[in-house]
Amino acid sequence: MLKVNEIYYSIQGESTKAGLPCIFIRLTYCNLRCKYCDTEYAFFEGKDLTINEILDEVKKFECNLIEITGGEPLVQLESIDLMKTLCNNGYDVLLETGGSLPIKYIDPRVKIIMDLKCPSSGMLKKNNYENINYIKTEDEIKFVIGSREDYEWSREIINNYRLNNKCSVLFSVVFGELEPVKLVEWILADKLNVRFQLQMHKIIWEPTAKGV
Repeated sequence: MLKVNEIYYSIQGESTKAGLPCIFIRLTYCNLRCKYCDTEYAFFEGKDLTINEILDEVKKFECNLIEITGGEPLVQLESIDLMKTLCNNGYDVLLETGGSLPIKYIDPRVKIIMDLKCPSSGMLKKNNYENINYIKTEDEIKFVIGSREDYEWSREIINNYRLNNKCSVLFSVVFGELEPVKLVEWILADKLNVRFQLQMHKIIWEPTAKGV
């Protein structure tokens, strides 16, 4: 049994899958409290569903791409079984995780999109750097950047852990805190090998809209 905040069908707004139709399964609960969090409504709200009930819901959308998000999905250990079941049913599964909880038990067929929390998040000490050892080539590591300090810290982490040799590295801005053009200028000035991204869904719809 899993506590599910919402299941909806939309356009993937981030990652290397951006722009593709995608089913989102947003699980309830989070062990982090990032200062810029835009999904606080998922901290406690949700309904209990079995994995089979979740499967019945996602089948209605006739889409092969599914993202498991939150909150923090890995707070509920049953999410591991959910992802495995979805993979066994032929779905292309993405996991969006905050990077504080272990990823080593996740089915290798799942594409992991993992945050490393920057200083302005207030959650820097929660980063689980051991997770980097379990990142696959097809996975992605994301930095959400709200200041020059965040940028310089991220650049140092990329170098120290040689992240460019491990997987795709994503940079995005804290929405409303840092102008996208400023981050792009920093990336280009330093010739960083990272993928800049915007939260596409916040441009298409109202930034605070749910279910998109």
